[in-house]
Amino acid sequence: MTGPAIRRLGKAEGTPLVLLHGFGGTMRTWNKVFPLLVNELPLILVDLPGHGESIESDGRGGAGKMAKAILAQLNGEGVDAFHLGGHSMGGAVSALIAMRAPEQVKSLTLVAPGGMASGINAGMLGIYAKASAPEQLREIVRQMAGPNVAFPEGYFEELSKLRAAPGAMDAIGATYQAMFPEGASEGQGVLPREMLQALPMPIAMIWGDADSVLPCPTSADVPVNFDFTVIAGAGHMLPEETPELVAEALRKAASKAP
Repeated sequence: MTGPAIRRLGKAEGTPLVLLHGFGGTMRTWNKVFPLLVNELPLILVDLPGHGESIESDGRGGAGKMAKAILAQLNGEGVDAFHLGGHSMGGAVSALIAMRAPEQVKSLTLVAPGGMASGINAGMLGIYAKASAPEQLREIVRQMAGPNVAFPEGYFEELSKLRAAPGAMDAIGATYQAMFPEGASEGQGVLPREMLQALPMPIAMIWGDADSVLPCPTSADVPVNFDFTVIAGAGHMLPEETPELVAEALRKAASKAP
């Protein structure tokens, strides 16, 4: 087994920004976001274990295993201080990395993250996990996204090709099973609020109020140390739907780091 696949982008100096995609995706999730930041921060894109080029990597399974493997990979490559941003499942993984190594994570940006409450549309994610043909992927992803998203030409064909790789569908299925070991009815695991509120770094969280996968919380349900922004009319696929707002959240959180 090997560590998760990473890709370094840009020639900017300073503390790098590590970006983690969500369940069933790849580092291509950030294709609309990274051009907005690449001249400002060194970027590190990661394929979560069991996804993309990390199908056979260490850390396959649930978010906790992924967090441990990604942190080990970053440290093994000499990345011992970094800003961190994560979407959906990648948001839950990012929060777990921050709780595991708070001295290394200089800022944390959570984009419609998992693990904030038990509510989740597990049935929709189950359909997404089993989709492999371009038309299947187009139908379910458009249900997950808000009405104004514009996916680039060939987006679903490329995603279909990635899922045709040997072992890809089995790996996605195994991740889904780790997320919902008792079936789709019990909701998702919830990160401990007291630990989130004890995190010392600047934390931003953004969410679409039309999210059909993870219901957008109210301000009262958000830890008090989170800078929380709700995007009107946006769905779950925020890096594709509102890349400028995602980039601004990442930029703002990083700028507040000591």
